[in-house]
Amino acid sequence: MNAILPRPGVLDISPYVPGESKVPGFQDPIKLASNESPLGPSPRVAEAISAQIGKLHLYPDPDAVELRQALGQAYGIDADNVICTAGSEQLLHLLARAYAGPGDEILYPQYGFLAYPLAAKGAGATPVEAPQSVEHTDVDVLLNHVTARTRILFLANPNNPAGTWLPASEIRRLRDELPADVLLVIDEAYAEYSNAPDYESALPLVENGNANVVVTRTFSKIFGLAALRVGWGYCPPAVIDVLKRVRYSFAVTRPAQVAAVAALADKDHIARAKAHNDKWLPWVTENLEQLGIRVTPSLGNFVLAHFPGDGEGAKAADTHLRSDGIIVRPMAGYGLPGCLRITIGTEAENRKLIESLRAFRTE
Repeated sequence: MNAILPRPGVLDISPYVPGESKVPGFQDPIKLASNESPLGPSPRVAEAISAQIGKLHLYPDPDAVELRQALGQAYGIDADNVICTAGSEQLLHLLARAYAGPGDEILYPQYGFLAYPLAAKGAGATPVEAPQSVEHTDVDVLLNHVTARTRILFLANPNNPAGTWLPASEIRRLRDELPADVLLVIDEAYAEYSNAPDYESALPLVENGNANVVVTRTFSKIFGLAALRVGWGYCPPAVIDVLKRVRYSFAVTRPAQVAAVAALADKDHIARAKAHNDKWLPWVTENLEQLGIRVTPSLGNFVLAHFPGDGEGAKAADTHLRSDGIIVRPMAGYGLPGCLRITIGTEAENRKLIESLRAFRTE
């Protein structure tokens, strides 16, 4: 009997493994594995969604006009050059499908977001990982890995899982030295948390006549809408035209669209989420380092914690934390077996984390 086979390369894709949510023996574990907002969404979000309950039989606006206009106003950008998708990861896959295929390459830095090689393989393109230090992304190394087959360069800034960032000057240099026929996709999922003086969003690059720069953003982090899956991208008009041809019809649901508009409008809640991270990110960092656990400086809402012992230390720490009902993200899948990525939680969660690790380090 003949088997129905997928196209070549599909079975080589290892499915994305998200952060865990459950620990045996704990009904409500402390989840610090997925970089979710510890404050949750704005109270306005529940009101906005409730008002849509009687309209769930109607299809949403496929162009998300109200949401795009709200984004244009919030970020001072042209709403016509905004596209909304079911999470920013969907947009990464759409870009890969639209601009790359068999025989093409999609480039990304080592220790980058795991979705980048998945998007490349899903499009039938070849993923190319440029070797990097986990502490720093080297623009010259990225440029040296560009070939005649390179179609897309994916780059997160700030980076996940390390939390590191490239200053605005380096992003501009990368754009200036990158061939004009390579699409530079800058993933800014954590941009709203950033406060480093040398960090700038790349949104203005899209408006400065650069036909090959795309910036992606998400509502899953500081806005607290991870369950609703809302992402968006700011793109040159030609890229918008292409994406409209390959996007999914009604990708962003009606509740998700109104929730995102409500979240954008609540400036006070955004400020509280930012202030919470500004306070507890350095607190967690300092307390980890006092325990002899090195932390990579981060601009996100998480830290990358380095444990001694060639992976055994991180594995033992993870086991200990789980025994206390605390879930963090092991980084072996990112090629960092000696590290755990830890999301900044509520005050109580952060204190419980440090208390548990203090007990672990003194065992």
